[in-house]
Amino acid sequence: MNFEHLVEVNDFDNFAALLITRAQLWQGLRLRAESPKLFVPYLDACDLRELSENGLRRVLRYGQLQVEDQVHFEPMQAVHYAVPAQGEIPASSLCMRIEEPNSGALFVRFSYADGIAVEPGSEAEMLNEYRRSAYLEADIDTMRLIREFAETGRLDAQ
Repeated sequence: MNFEHLVEVNDFDNFAALLITRAQLWQGLRLRAESPKLFVPYLDACDLRELSENGLRRVLRYGQLQVEDQVHFEPMQAVHYAVPAQGEIPASSLCMRIEEPNSGALFVRFSYADGIAVEPGSEAEMLNEYRRSAYLEADIDTMRLIREFAETGRLDAQ
């Protein structure tokens, strides 16, 4: 399944909303990779194995399920997640890329891929529709949390 969508960051029609800077957005996307429990309430634990300016390796624990992944940072541009095939989990990837078509008009493009082709009309295709909807809701929620962190100053440069 390949799936992508855009989530708007700054709503210029809402005068009461804080306008987030690209630097704050970047810090929020990086925070999501380094501290995923802040964004994924059903995640039991995240063990960071390696952390550098270029990325990290981690193990995510959901009950008995453990998922190892690697995250690559493209500073101020994108965060790339790669999950290698492990056990019954197929290889998959996610890229969160910042787009700014006009100054301050920030968007994040979320691109998902797992390389698994499904037959049209199959049960797997119906499951993928559910996954797309869940991904969209999770990504909108990610942006909501980043906005909250920005409003409290948590994403301001140190």
